[in-house]
Amino acid sequence: MSPARDGGGEAGVANATSALAPLSLAQARALHLHAQGLLARPRRRARKADALAAVARMQLLQIDTIHVVARSPYLVLFSRLGAYEPRWLEQLLAERAIFEVWAHEACFAPMDDYLLHRNALHQREHHWAIRSAQRHRGSRGGEIERLLAHIRELGPVKSSDFEREDKGSGGGWWGWKDEKRWLEAGFALGELMVARRDNFQRVYDLAERVAGAAVPGWNATAIEPAQVRRSTILKSVAALGIAQARWIADYYRTKPRLRDRDLDALVADGDLLRVAVKGWDAPGYVHPDHADALTRAAAGRLRATHSALLSPFDPVVWDRERASEFFGFDYTLECYTPEPKRRYGYFVLPILVRGRLVGRLDAKAHRAAGVFEVKALYLEDGIDGDEALAQDIAGAISECAHWHGTPKVKLGRCRPATFAKTLKAALAASA
Repeated sequence: MSPARDGGGEAGVANATSALAPLSLAQARALHLHAQGLLARPRRRARKADALAAVARMQLLQIDTIHVVARSPYLVLFSRLGAYEPRWLEQLLAERAIFEVWAHEACFAPMDDYLLHRNALHQREHHWAIRSAQRHRGSRGGEIERLLAHIRELGPVKSSDFEREDKGSGGGWWGWKDEKRWLEAGFALGELMVARRDNFQRVYDLAERVAGAAVPGWNATAIEPAQVRRSTILKSVAALGIAQARWIADYYRTKPRLRDRDLDALVADGDLLRVAVKGWDAPGYVHPDHADALTRAAAGRLRATHSALLSPFDPVVWDRERASEFFGFDYTLECYTPEPKRRYGYFVLPILVRGRLVGRLDAKAHRAAGVFEVKALYLEDGIDGDEALAQDIAGAISECAHWHGTPKVKLGRCRPATFAKTLKAALAASA
């Protein structure tokens, strides 16, 4: 089954699903986690092709540089694949199987979707990164052209290749030096691409050399705006498994926000399935590629059995409204919040256990010492911290710790405090 199908309608499937009883919230969650690859543990050891398939399944893999545990894209893949080789991500980038692009934020995306993203650029002109790049292109176009000429003549560059003359000055994009701003402007506007990463530092090259080597007609193939809009809608719904209309546009950070009536034609053509979910004030939408999973979910045969620690930038939680609707989980990233105002901690990982977000933990990997520190762990209100839950959470923590090369788990405070003893015993048993 292809999670990114963009083909014609299947009215017969739509008619069949119209007879379904409303899904329970648990059934809708199971469908969402199925689409995201988080419903069950992988059945075999991961291969590099599985990493590419996971990116394609999500459509977008958000990039972030914070690495007190693992940088987000690596942790997102680990949650789905289990133990795998992080270098595969860089290899896929260098092999042109994936590429980097501004979508809802900076993301990896399958190279198969390059033309879609290139043509979607005009739909993202409201995005802060695109607006900043356009302003910079307008005011510093001459310098940017000279930088492009430099790359064309001498080859790919990193921002560290250019010395900064005004060290310590602020302003602009996080106080970046001029060349860094010019490189980022060219990247945001599609003139430059990331050819590879060296120690996670971007290496920029001309789009004509990166995409041009992988995508026929990379610069000449135009997609009509209506088709771009349709494709991003269908791909977003496929990635989410089931989605309310108001969540869809932001997955690719396009505008405007959709309403149910905007999707009527896609439903009528069978390109989307409209279903009811108990407790939701709006219908959900399902891609026909997930029709079989929808039927199994409605029959109670799509069971969530996987437990994992999630990145703060995981697609399951980065949309606060969506996480609240699916899981009753109110999540805010606090690493950019002043420490005295933080409620949970600097880099807090949501805890997924068998289809529920049961809590969150503030973690840090001390790689030199081989210690995975859980500074604090909080169960959600109403969650019963019994032995079975402790075993699931301990297993998720231990697997993540071993993958990091930090097998010794140090547990700090717990809420409720009574859960600490049960969890420590489970951690000792899973070590």
